[in-house]
Amino acid sequence: MSESTNDASTAKETVGRYGVWSVGLRSEDPSRHGEIAEAAAELERLGYGAAWLGGSSAPRHALPLLAATSRLAVGTSIQSIWQYEAEESAAAFAEVESAHPGRFLLGLGVSHAKLAQQYRRPYSALVAYLDALDKAGVPAGRRVLAALGPRTLELSRDRAAGSVPYLVTPEHTARAREILGEEPLLAPEFKVILETDAATARTLARENLAMYLTLPNYTNSFQRLGFTEDDLTAGGSDRLVDALYAWGPEDRIRARINAFHEAGADHVALQIIDGDDRNTLPRQAWRHLSDLLR
Repeated sequence: MSESTNDASTAKETVGRYGVWSVGLRSEDPSRHGEIAEAAAELERLGYGAAWLGGSSAPRHALPLLAATSRLAVGTSIQSIWQYEAEESAAAFAEVESAHPGRFLLGLGVSHAKLAQQYRRPYSALVAYLDALDKAGVPAGRRVLAALGPRTLELSRDRAAGSVPYLVTPEHTARAREILGEEPLLAPEFKVILETDAATARTLARENLAMYLTLPNYTNSFQRLGFTEDDLTAGGSDRLVDALYAWGPEDRIRARINAFHEAGADHVALQIIDGDDRNTLPRQAWRHLSDLLR
């Protein structure tokens, strides 16, 4: 077992059972930091254990949320290893850790060839990045990896506190838990559409899914889970859409989220899909969801 086992257990306690995943919770615009801080404080009051900063976030993006709260954990989901040098990440991690000890998780991933010009040998590059973080003093137990395939899940087990896989199903979670073992944190992201009409919900889902269907890291993951080429065409089959997005009556949405825990997840990072700009903060939906989860 990884030397980060104890820290992995701490990470589980820190993030709790549920969190939110949002691109809108990070911003380079200082004028938005007050709005973000207010939203973070409300998330903590609503009982969420963690806020995951979507997109290629950096440690500094966590500061407004951490300053506005006392218990909420904040993680990057994810920081692309191609966007920031490891030494830069380590220095930023140290700054955040000094100001808010024990509440920040550095979520890392290799992103996608389509999105990173220097993309090359991603697994080897991730290993080298972790080596550099080790050298710079970033604890293995305070970083998590966006792992979809078996090799990167093994790396999450051996070199990090665990994994934060994105755009996955409970079946993926069950396979990931087998690879990770019992101790590492497993915190999948899952998308929720608060809509009961099937046609409306699936339209919103397909609008969101369209970009991901152009990225081989995801389509390969879907095929490992048993989806076929037919499932990946025409915006995604109903079978694929319904596996990746929770929609319908509240009891159905609750059951879909619970399925991740039953499959071995410690924490589920919930992303609201409502058709709005991803940079907005769906605070009313977060309130509704917190009531549903209770």
